[in-house]
Formats: sequence, C-alpha cells, structure tokens
Amino acid sequence: MLKTRQCLLGIRTFLGVTSRIWGFILYILRKHLRTIIQYQTVRYDTLPLSPISRNRLGTVKRKILVLDLDETLIHSHHDGVLRPTVRPGTPPDFVLKVVIDKHPVRFFVHKRPHVDFFLEVVSQWYELVVFTASMEIYGSAVADKLDNNRGILKRRYYRQHCTLDLGSYIKDLSVVHNDLSSVVILDNSPGAYRSHPDNAIPIKSWFSDPSDTALLNLLPMLDALRFTADVRSVLSRNLHQHRLWPAPFFKMTSLLLALLPSTVDNPASVNKEQGDGKETKLNMG
Repeated sequence: MLKTRQCLLGIRTFLGVTSRIWGFILYILRKHLRTIIQYQTVRYDTLPLSPISRNRLGTVKRKILVLDLDETLIHSHHDGVLRPTVRPGTPPDFVLKVVIDKHPVRFFVHKRPHVDFFLEVVSQWYELVVFTASMEIYGSAVADKLDNNRGILKRRYYRQHCTLDLGSYIKDLSVVHNDLSSVVILDNSPGAYRSHPDNAIPIKSWFSDPSDTALLNLLPMLDALRFTADVRSVLSRNLHQHRLWPAPFFKMTSLLLALLPSTVDNPASVNKEQGDGKETKLNMG
C-alpha cells in the first residue's frame, strides 16, 4: 500500500514537472515567433506618383485618418483588474505606470503586429488623429509610445470628447473635422462609430495573435482612398461589414444592460462598452 502511494506521488510529481517544462518551452517559442515576425522585412512599395496621380491628389483635400487604440492598434491589461482578461503569452512591448485616484496602476501593453510600419506608411498619406474612449491619462501615454517622438500623432481625443449614449461611448467625428468627406475612422468597435458608418473601415479586434496582418492588409485600400473626393462614396458600400444592429434593437439592448448590477474593480475598473463589446479603460465612474 505504501509503495502504491509512493508510486502515485512520483507520477504526480513527474507530471507536474513535465507540465511546467512544456509550458516554459511554449512560452519561449511564442516569444521567438513574435520576435521573428516583428523584425521580418515588410515592404509596401511606394513608387513615385505618375503626373496624372499627382494632379489628381492636388485637386482633393488631404484626408484625416482617425485611429482607435485598444484592440485596434494595441491590446493591454493592468494589475488593477480582479477578473480574468485576455493576456498574450508573451512579454509586453512596454509597461505604463499611471496614478488613478492616488492608486498606482501598471498597464502591460502589447502592440499589434506591424503597427509601427503601418503608422510610418500611412503618416505619409494622411493626417493621423488618435480617438479613444479611454481616459486621457492612459490614452495619452499609449499614444506617446506609438508616436515614438516622430510627431505623427499630435492630435488626440479621449473619453471626454465622446458622447455617452445609454452607457456606450460614441465617437463624434465632427469634433475632428467639420468636413466629413475627408475623414476616415479605423476602429474595431462598430458601436463607437455608429453615427458615421459611411466614414468607417472595420477591423477585427486584436488580442494576442502574433501572425495577424490586418494592418498590412489595409494599406492598399488606404493608399487608394486618399485620391477620392469623398471617402463616403467608397466606404458606404461596405456597410454590411460593420455588423451594426438596427437602432431600436441597440437601444433596447442598452436599456436591458443598464438594469444589470455593475461590477467595479479597484483601483481601476475595465468595463465593457455596452453595445459594441469593447473594453473601456479606466472607468473610474
């Protein structure tokens, strides 16, 4: 009987050690995979424009590309969250330390694959604007890291610039520019731009996939879109991709969600934006 127990204990110990070793191996593999993808050569040929193209570009207004942050360009989690969140199995690209209501909070931020190259290319075509539903103390710090002293993300809008409608933050693009024919928004949350679906380019939410190429895939479209007189003439044809619910259904759903008890995480809660399923950073109430 004693030998049987010792045998079982030995098997458990062996399995436990094996599991830890295997987990460490997977961690190293994921880390190196991201490093390989991050530093692989990525090309998007920006050939000199033909005389016709230069003339066309000179007859239209310079376009504005409005960029969301969370799950569009980056994904983050913080040590103030009590409930589980999606956490990539690799080290963060950078860590932000902010103080919220006298509570220090660390944010572990992961950059979407190819985001630096994407920003470098599109900044040559568009005026870039950051528009996030997050609080300014967090959004500003993330934008500073993405800008990396390049001066390409100077204009920024935060939660206080959003419109709160039935518990959901909506981004009013008219605060960015009064001529919406030249404004494009890239956002993973259809609910955030539901007032301006004709100006939006949908993108899949990103959390941890190191092989994601969504930003690279958008470069040809953004390259061509800058030549149009009105971006809505093109983007309005993609409304089926936004998966927007009819307004009455959305409002009914928002009202029902508003009746549910809220959960507050201290020191900084991370709540879901009702209606679009996107995390809202630092909802301090």
